[in-house]
Amino acid sequence: MAINAADQQVIHYEFQFPDGRSWEHRVFLKEADAPVAEGPLPDWTRLAFHQCAHCPLQVEQSPHCPLAVALVGPVQVLSQSPSYEQVDVIVRWRGREIRQSTSLQRAVGSLLGALGATSGCPHTRRLKAMAWFHWPFSSSDETLYRSLGTYLLGQHLRQLRGLPADWSMNGLRELFRNLRQVNLAMVGRLRAAADEDSSLNGLILLDLLAADTLYALDQYDGELDGFFQEFFD
Repeated sequence: MAINAADQQVIHYEFQFPDGRSWEHRVFLKEADAPVAEGPLPDWTRLAFHQCAHCPLQVEQSPHCPLAVALVGPVQVLSQSPSYEQVDVIVRWRGREIRQSTSLQRAVGSLLGALGATSGCPHTRRLKAMAWFHWPFSSSDETLYRSLGTYLLGQHLRQLRGLPADWSMNGLRELFRNLRQVNLAMVGRLRAAADEDSSLNGLILLDLLAADTLYALDQYDGELDGFFQEFFD
């Protein structure tokens, strides 16, 4: 059965808390489809507030940080809950439904990864292709596999168009170095917004995945070799 086109453009997260509360959030792959925030944005979303040192945006053109704006809804809801709280999460995406019972910080980290890639941030926008094939609750090995595969496929498609391709993956290393700076700067923003630590820890978890991936790129120790034995025979 063909997947509805709309199902391929929106990732739907539903959080179910032990006390009976539930909260839903949608990640729009097409920026034009994302709803406009209602009412004034909080001060911590201003571009100049804990702005990333390597941010290319200017306040005159972008008064608010696009990634911070994407996090307003989740922070408002999740900042009142501790990161260790166990939640049931349902992710509906591409005609499938994935259910996971996990800590709030891991669930938030999965959601933040999708939001970051689709937010319009200049340093996360190159993760957009991964968002189109979003895989919730990825482990470090899965993140490394998806990152490498996505980047190399992107280089192959560039080459088909007559554009220079980066087979050394130096660009991917630079991407993850920039991503780590974004994550650390965003933690500073969220410290000013969060009453509890779930959003912070979700972002820190993302940074740990970015750090693991960057380390594997710089100091590859054969983490994925076992999955590719047939290629070595």
